Amino acid sequence: MNNSDTFNLPDESQWVCLQCGYNMIGEMPDICPFCGARHDRFMAWEEAETTYRVTGYAVNDTVSQLLSLPKLGLEHAAYRIETESAAVWIDSPSAFNRDLAPVKVILFTHRHFMGASNQYRRLWRAEVYLHELDARHRLAAAFDIDRRFDGDFTVHGIEAFHTGGHTPGFTFYIYRDTLFICDYVFLSNTGMEFNPYGPAAETVKQAKRVLEIVSGRDLNTVCGYNYVAEFADWLPNFETLVLKG
Repeated sequence: MNNSDTFNLPDESQWVCLQCGYNMIGEMPDICPFCGARHDRFMAWEEAETTYRVTGYAVNDTVSQLLSLPKLGLEHAAYRIETESAAVWIDSPSAFNRDLAPVKVILFTHRHFMGASNQYRRLWRAEVYLHELDARHRLAAAFDIDRRFDGDFTVHGIEAFHTGGHTPGFTFYIYRDTLFICDYVFLSNTGMEFNPYGPAAETVKQAKRVLEIVSGRDLNTVCGYNYVAEFADWLPNFETLVLKG
């Protein structure tokens, strides 16, 4: 018998915002604390589990992109990494599917979309990592966080680099030749733009540290908010964006 056969329902109710994908734990609020959508745009997690299917798409030999089908609001992609010692997620899907292959660790880039990580944590006894500065925020308050880190570190061969900017605790990750930048920058018709939410000056400032770190690495792939790109194509756009400030 596996964990999915013995999974206990959460002690509290849980709701998924269909406009943005944010998970709300406990009594249903009147509006979504992330995007402000009204409660008629919420779905109970049990219904969301049967409505949305978290689907994996291979990025390379060790990484796959996870997306909900149909698309769940503004939900960003999560990523699964098969390291030599453990399976790890970068961020978490908004929908809970108990039959997904388990992971040992869930590493978050920032606090905005912690998805259904509390349920996956319970199901798999996975460890959840989030930077201390983001873990203090009200959007993360209801989620269980096992490791509140405060700097750079390496776990299961995945390197974590705290930069801040978009959020105070924003952290990007590198595994072998793959960069996980999440929504720090978006691809656009003009090339690339910074995430407009958060302190603009600090986002630009910390992007310079990102550039310093990644420019010296032998990278091939970039995993972003809703895209996968060749690093050789992505880097010139990022350099231009940083120089423009």
